[in-house]
Amino acid sequence: MSLKSSVFIATSLDGYIARPDGSLDWLDRANESIPEGEDCGYQVFMESVDVLVMGRNTFEKVLSFGGDWPYGSKPIVVLSRSHVAIPDAIAQTVSASSEPPRVLVERLATTGAQHLYVDGGQVIQSFLREGLIDEITLTLLPVLLGAGKPLFGRLDQDVELMHIATKAYEFGFVQNTYRVIKK
Repeated sequence: MSLKSSVFIATSLDGYIARPDGSLDWLDRANESIPEGEDCGYQVFMESVDVLVMGRNTFEKVLSFGGDWPYGSKPIVVLSRSHVAIPDAIAQTVSASSEPPRVLVERLATTGAQHLYVDGGQVIQSFLREGLIDEITLTLLPVLLGAGKPLFGRLDQDVELMHIATKAYEFGFVQNTYRVIKK
């Protein structure tokens, strides 16, 4: 399988991606410190991606922001075991799937996809457990939440990583990129 799967996500310094209730208010506050025109490498990363795979909770959170759909015409697959309501305005680029991660990756590879962006805590965890993540870019924000939804969950075995790069931003963010070592 020549398909690359990457994670590009921000967490609190103590490893949470959201508060226990799913709130991202802390992330919004942290983003206010970012200078105009800085995106911490997100646009370059998105240009390298063919398909974005996200969980239903993440999809619904993005929809709750209102405004324009932030992913343009980028193909999106929403993984969920339950029904996903996809608004008509984005139905051309967004689909839902209940496939297991490995089956989804194999199917997307047959369509010519070469680089997946995997987003959403539960989806990231399931892809990690299946050994399907190749690269992780993790931006640590200077805040401790003390509780919330963790990025990483239970694993059946260690996931070894090789450090690729670290970038420290003057506004306090620290971005680490790792390659997952496949056995």
